[in-house]
Amino acid sequence: MTYFAGTYDVAVIGAGHAGIEAALAAARLGCHTAVFTINMDAVGNCPCNPSIGGTAKGHLVRELDALGGEMGKTADACFLQSRMLNRGKGPAVHSLRAQIDRRRYSETMKHKLELQENLELRQAEITSIEKAEGGYLLTTQMLAQYLCKTVVVATGTYLGGRIYVGEVSYESGPDGMFPATKLALSLKELGLPLRRFKTGTPARILRRSIDFSDLEVQKGDVPPQPFSYETESLGDNKVDCHISWTNDRTKAVILKNIHRSPLYAGRIEGVGPRYCPSFEDKVMRFADKPRHQLFIEPCGENTEEMYMQGMSSSLPEEVQLEFYRTIKGLEHCVMMRPAYAIEYDCVDPTAMLATLEFKDFPSLYGAGQFNGSSGYEEAAAQGFVAGVNAALKVQGKEPMILTRANSYIGTLVDDLVTKGANEPYRMMTSRSEYRLVLRQDNADERLTPIGHDLGLISEERYQKFLQKQERKKQEIRRLKTTTISPSEALNKLLVSRETSEITTGVRLIDLLKRPQLDYDCLAPFDTARPDYEPNLFEQVEIEIKYEGYIQKQLKQVEQMKKLENKQLPADFDYTQLQGLRLEAQEKLNKIKPLNIGQASRISGVSPADISVLLIWLATNRGQNHANA
Repeated sequence: MTYFAGTYDVAVIGAGHAGIEAALAAARLGCHTAVFTINMDAVGNCPCNPSIGGTAKGHLVRELDALGGEMGKTADACFLQSRMLNRGKGPAVHSLRAQIDRRRYSETMKHKLELQENLELRQAEITSIEKAEGGYLLTTQMLAQYLCKTVVVATGTYLGGRIYVGEVSYESGPDGMFPATKLALSLKELGLPLRRFKTGTPARILRRSIDFSDLEVQKGDVPPQPFSYETESLGDNKVDCHISWTNDRTKAVILKNIHRSPLYAGRIEGVGPRYCPSFEDKVMRFADKPRHQLFIEPCGENTEEMYMQGMSSSLPEEVQLEFYRTIKGLEHCVMMRPAYAIEYDCVDPTAMLATLEFKDFPSLYGAGQFNGSSGYEEAAAQGFVAGVNAALKVQGKEPMILTRANSYIGTLVDDLVTKGANEPYRMMTSRSEYRLVLRQDNADERLTPIGHDLGLISEERYQKFLQKQERKKQEIRRLKTTTISPSEALNKLLVSRETSEITTGVRLIDLLKRPQLDYDCLAPFDTARPDYEPNLFEQVEIEIKYEGYIQKQLKQVEQMKKLENKQLPADFDYTQLQGLRLEAQEKLNKIKPLNIGQASRISGVSPADISVLLIWLATNRGQNHANA
């Protein structure tokens, strides 16, 4: 027999990376919030790689921190090694990645939830969601019922989870946890458009069984950079990572046993991630490659588990051990946890608005892998968006909608709700058309004012941000007004850097514009330089060197804003609009875009269709404005 256990403004189902950010944001905005997890010991778990960040993902973490999220601070507190990726490329693709202590990360996040005012962390499996007057009725496995004004579903890979290792298959969540099987059935009954995706994780190998003597060492940056703008210093890197390579013998083991892969045997129906394939998939899809890289990464300071980055698999356990032992350094390795594939239910994100609220189910939100994405960072970003908007809805306030023009988070959400995800979605720098403007170094400049307006950035932090912005303006003025006289030492430097000597005084800003020069090499000649934070100098240097390109991109942003400002009615039937192709009518009716800009990004809507929409808006401006 069920019993009524209480009411909440915001209920979050799942306490992974999406659920944590959703719950913290909602509670910090003043809503009575609960976060439900199947197992309290799995809060903030990192079931795959023991790292935060990476290409484009580091951008998401920096943006989340700039808005008032928690992932960056916790990653800094639990960091083992930090590296800025893509330093050999332009600043638009520089991305921070940190190895973390996965157990400490989980413990830290759990404690933050426990300490948060307005938030209750509860171990309970939600088995059903039903519509109710005033919101949704949640029922637990223990038959407790909660009436919640808004609900955020952040179930990760637990929803209908099934593990595959060779011929073995069984219902499970990640890391041997219980799956959310009953909830999957309830969501289907509710009417959500669910489908099956899959992902996987590599094995964990015992550290003392690895021979590191002949492996390439991968050290962290000195000094390591933090994710959070509030972290002053990380200290020293604590660990090294190592690199090895597969070989022809590794490939031969895979080919000999490929028929035992559940993926190639047809037992897995879920769609897997294109950009993070299993090792057997790499061998089959890239048959011409003689070898593949393997990163050997520690899982923590107080564990001997080593993570085999790049070697996920669903082959039988004995086959996994056989192919791992063909790799240099792993000849006598001991497997602590086998690799596995996991299949799970997720939703079609085109059923959602840009707030991550379901169009047909008001006050119900989704976030993370439930929305068809992959990765801790993508999940956390969506959790923040969903949690903030759930809280704002409860409070009767305007929603927060981040855009492609101001953030990678806005790009992520727009891609999901506009284009959908036919496979697990992964954030990449190439997905942003404005990536030179949306750099990881200037996330605070773009988003901290939004976080402050929401109430998630403290006044003290905001004043420090404003002071930094003023110092940045002063530094640019100083560069424009400071002249460096020619000298033998300076010209020697210029020649060594393969740039022309100077014979008269040159403004410091003009020297800094030269691609061969930077702040560091000019330091001996810039004696009046103020003692500012390194991040400030980084922003100034990038903006000076890439000024022309940045201005060009900002013009593109303004052009897109004009299209974004042309609102479309929410309830219009596009089959009534003559001149639109049938495919466009179908897609527009499904997505219900908010504006012309969003409509232009829908797959199947052509420039000719957009012209029809613009003409229709112009000729029916008054009526359309009233409908919108």
